[in-house]
Amino acid sequence: MKKRFIDLITLGCSKNLVDSERLIKMLETSGFDVRHNPENGKPGQIVIINTCGFIGDAKEESINTILEYVDAKNRGIVDKILVMGCLSQRYAEVLPQEIQEVDAWFGKFNLPDIVKFLTKTYPALSGYDRVITTGPHNAYLKISEGCNRFCSFCAIPLITGRHKSRPIEEIVAEVETLTSRGIKEFNIIAQDLSSYGTDLYGEKRLAELITKISNVSGVEWIRLHYAYPADFPFDVLPVIRNNPKVCKYLDIALQHISDPVLKNMRRHITGDETRRLLARIREEVPGIHLRTTLMVGFPGEGESEFRELVEFVKEAKFERMGAFAYCEEEDTYGAMNFSDLISDDVKQSRLDEIMSIQEEISLNHQLSKVGTLQKVIIDREEPENYVGRTQFDSPEVDPEVLIDKSQELKIGEFYDVEITEALPFELIGRLK
Repeated sequence: MKKRFIDLITLGCSKNLVDSERLIKMLETSGFDVRHNPENGKPGQIVIINTCGFIGDAKEESINTILEYVDAKNRGIVDKILVMGCLSQRYAEVLPQEIQEVDAWFGKFNLPDIVKFLTKTYPALSGYDRVITTGPHNAYLKISEGCNRFCSFCAIPLITGRHKSRPIEEIVAEVETLTSRGIKEFNIIAQDLSSYGTDLYGEKRLAELITKISNVSGVEWIRLHYAYPADFPFDVLPVIRNNPKVCKYLDIALQHISDPVLKNMRRHITGDETRRLLARIREEVPGIHLRTTLMVGFPGEGESEFRELVEFVKEAKFERMGAFAYCEEEDTYGAMNFSDLISDDVKQSRLDEIMSIQEEISLNHQLSKVGTLQKVIIDREEPENYVGRTQFDSPEVDPEVLIDKSQELKIGEFYDVEITEALPFELIGRLK
């Protein structure tokens, strides 16, 4: 039987990536040869695009990618185009009319239907088995889907629906499968980690879940992404502090600090409560590295509210911070109830200012590591260096450690590395 080739293009976040990994396994089990995000070469006979629909830039990237492959199809290079993911989930009625060259559109949750469209039968594989695309030693682990928060700027609940936790037993079984394949590092992801378990068990169970994952033989590092500040599960803090397999790292998106802006955003927390939350986290977990995301230009952010945000960035000294400018999303509470009156130029100026402040803060955090000994996992080999990360660095978004090639190192192994030099987004080290 002649092999059928598919290119699967994944756009957007790590949660999308997990969906793509599951689909790759289904497709390979059904006889297809799948390339994920190929960088060059002739496209496959079939192209599947896993889209993002979160913010304007992401939607634009998704549409442009679809149109790029439509052009390839019109030139006879590609036979079929299938589109899946958040964008097609959100605009299921509009997109098929607008881009008729696409052969089929699928939402975010009906992966087996894609295989059935191509083969006329559902895949034999089900559940959470997947092909790991992030390397031989680390993986993202999605523990829930959806969100009940309904922040006024966010379209995620409109796309993914209500918060739905996966059972603890199912997640632990997935971790056992992945460790048997050599995965050592697990980056725990969800739209809202803080709510994990509330729908299944009537209470928060994140601390219990993380403890049970850590008990699986072969797990070395666990890192937590996307906690929500309101109703924070404080019982997870002793787990981060005391469990040697849990990295002293927490990704918690705060968005803003000004009370009027937080109220307009429907974040269910005040500026003072946010400050107390951060103080408690740092007190209970000494040395923890906090990653956050902030937003500038949301309706209600006047000059005084922005100045409060600036002072907060200087005061909080986040080890890791990203920011973006507000972009109105149709059908959200914010779009329906507030006028977006802040110009794009003002938004960009504000964004540039706080990121400039953060760059200096980040450099100081990096410099504080010079002379320290860090446990580093090796991700890859480059012509001049080995490239790895510390427990404080998540893949793709955080700083890396460059180590000279005076000794041969193994990808996926841990080494003690002395940090000798620091740059804003890189550390330089040598094997101890």
